[in-house]
This record gives sequence, structure tokens and C-alpha cells, in this order.
Amino acid sequence: MPVEVIMPKLGMAMKEGTVSQWNKTEGEAVKKGDPIASISSEKIEMEIESPADGNVLKINVPEGKGVPPGTVICYIGNPDEEVAATAAPVQEEKGQKEEIKAARPAPLPKKPGKVRVKISPVARKMAEAAGIKPEDIKGTGPGGRITKEDVEQAIASKKESRKQDSLIQAPAGKEPKHTPVSGMRKVIAERMHASLQSAAQLTITMKADVTELLALKTQVKETITKRYDSKLTITDFIARAAILALENHPEMNSAFMDNTIVTYPEIHLGIATAVEKGLIVPVIRNADSKSLIDLAKEIKEKTAAARSGKLPADEMQGSTFTISSLGASGVEFFTPILNPPEAGILGVGVVSDEAVFIGDKIEKRSRLPLSLTFDHRVLDGAPAAAFLQTVKQYLEEPVTMLL
Repeated sequence: MPVEVIMPKLGMAMKEGTVSQWNKTEGEAVKKGDPIASISSEKIEMEIESPADGNVLKINVPEGKGVPPGTVICYIGNPDEEVAATAAPVQEEKGQKEEIKAARPAPLPKKPGKVRVKISPVARKMAEAAGIKPEDIKGTGPGGRITKEDVEQAIASKKESRKQDSLIQAPAGKEPKHTPVSGMRKVIAERMHASLQSAAQLTITMKADVTELLALKTQVKETITKRYDSKLTITDFIARAAILALENHPEMNSAFMDNTIVTYPEIHLGIATAVEKGLIVPVIRNADSKSLIDLAKEIKEKTAAARSGKLPADEMQGSTFTISSLGASGVEFFTPILNPPEAGILGVGVVSDEAVFIGDKIEKRSRLPLSLTFDHRVLDGAPAAAFLQTVKQYLEEPVTMLL
């Protein structure tokens, strides 16, 4: 009897999984444990292994198609076995909701009636001569009536569009590469675009002198290694500074939802982590209740699990504030995009040595660029600057983070 390979449920919040790539073709022999396909949900990408020896009898789900958890994506069995022509999602667990049953085609929408367009006779003739449908022109006259000027503007826009199209034509003899946006890349694109459209985002910048911080990090390195079998990174100190600053400025630990500012009592810190095919955000829950050592250990464990694709989807949801670093790439200041619906995200750049006046003397100091993007609907520039100043103060007085 053929063995069903189903789309797994990667976390409680998963509604749909996508087959990113098939590693095997129909009829190809496989052994138990062989990777047969790559699948992805909103925040996780992983490989599906063959549950048995045999051949891939039938592939039900093409690459790039999303299906509910529990859907049979292919069958494994002997070459002479037959499988059903279609496959509906199967029940993964008792009481699972209707979200995993076979998708039914949606009813066709009713055709709307013809809408009468208000347009002057002269404007109509101009639009017809230019090959522009009146329905595609926004009228600025009384009652939305399309005027001669509206048509002239539409004609000018059409010419400009053609001009831009001609500038991006591929060179003769070469074809551009077209890559369908799916899986994690599609989710990131949709979330970042929605973030910019839905929030009043503003970024402010500041530099922190981390000379003493780096000296302290070196000083305690041996003790931390011996006592805790771990080490502290500058990211751990930045995370700790952000947490303490959020306690002092709780308005930054907020979200704008349904025309309401929601301020959270706990701090769930997101650590933006680059993975092979995108960016995910492991969450350190109740970060304000953890010591610097515990915080450092959890950051390392979760970011490592995220990079290996082993972090559960539930561990990448519910953050209230996020830190994103491009220091490893040599970037100084940048504009991080809010992780919706959070009100703030802290961007961290690369530490660089600079000549700085200390009193009347010039000294070599290590400086860290900080970029704070915040939602102007939740708070204004002054309190956002005060938060960033507090982060800076903790980083410049690192001993206060150990007390």
C-alpha cells in the first residue's frame, strides 16, 4: 500500500505550507530518510524526508504551491502500485479544525454592472484617440467628472511609463532571470511592505562610546568561560542595555493596533537573525527577568537553532521590541523596518575606532552606531530620543548592566 507524505504543521499558527523545491521526480527511487522535498511556512524552511524505501509514485503538489497542513503532497511505494488521482488533507490530530480539509474552489464573483463614467465630450474624444479607457482616468471635475486636463495628465503619465519601460529593457541577446517570489521570501516581502504602509516610521541615530564596554568584555572573558562555560558578545550587552532602557521607557515596548496603543507589561525581545533564504526573528520571552548570562545563553541557543532550521515557529512570534544588527557586514547606520505591530526596532552597526576629544585631548575611542526606528503614531521624537539616549548611557557605563 502506498505511503502518504503529508505537509507537516510547523507550529500552532501555521495555516499553509509551500513546496519550495522537489528533490525527487515521479518514478525516481528513494530510500527511507532521503530528502525528497524542501517546504516552507511563514518563518521556517525545512526538508521533508522519505518515510520509507520505494519510488515516488505521484507528486500531488507542484513547486511554489501552498497547501494546508495535513495535505498529502506525494506517495511513496512500489513501482507497480497505484494511487488515487487526488488527495485531500488528512487529519493530523483529533479535533483539528476545518483549516486542513481539502480546499474547495471559491464561487466565481458576480459580474458587476456597467458603471457610468462622467466625462466631457472633448475629454472622451481625446481619451479614445490616445487609446486610454475613461474608466482608468481619475476625474477631478465636479462629482468626479473627467475633464480635458485629466485626460492630458493621463496621456503624459502613459508616455512617461513607456519611457521608463524602454530604459529597463534587457540587453540584446540576453534574457533577465525571473524568480517567482514564494515561501519565506514572499512572507518577508509582504510583511515589510505592509509595515511601511501601515506605520508612521521615523529613524533617529546616535553613537555610543563602547571603549569601556569592550575592555570589560575582555576582562571578564576568562571568568565567564570557567564559571558558566559561555562567553559574552557585544550583542548580549546591547540586548541587556535595550531591555533596561525599555523598563525605563515602557512606551517603546508598545504596539499600535486597532487605533489603540497597547503597552506590554513584559519584554519579549526579538533578535533578527539572517538565515540562508531570508530573515527570521527568534524571541527571548520575559527577557526583563533574565540575568546577563542567561540572556546571552538563550540568544546563542535560539539564533543557532534558527540558522539550522530547527527553531519552532512558536519561538518566532510575540516579540514586543526587536534588535537588528548589520555590524558583521561593515554597515554603520541604516534604517531598520519595524517588525509589525511593534513600535520600535534598534539597528546596530559596526564598531569603529575614532579620534575623539576628551576634554582638550584627542583619544582613540571605540564607537558604536545605533539606529532607532519608531512608530510616530505611538510616541514622538523626544521620548524616542530619550530611550536611545538611555541605551547609549548603559553601553557607555557597562558596569551598571551588571548590578
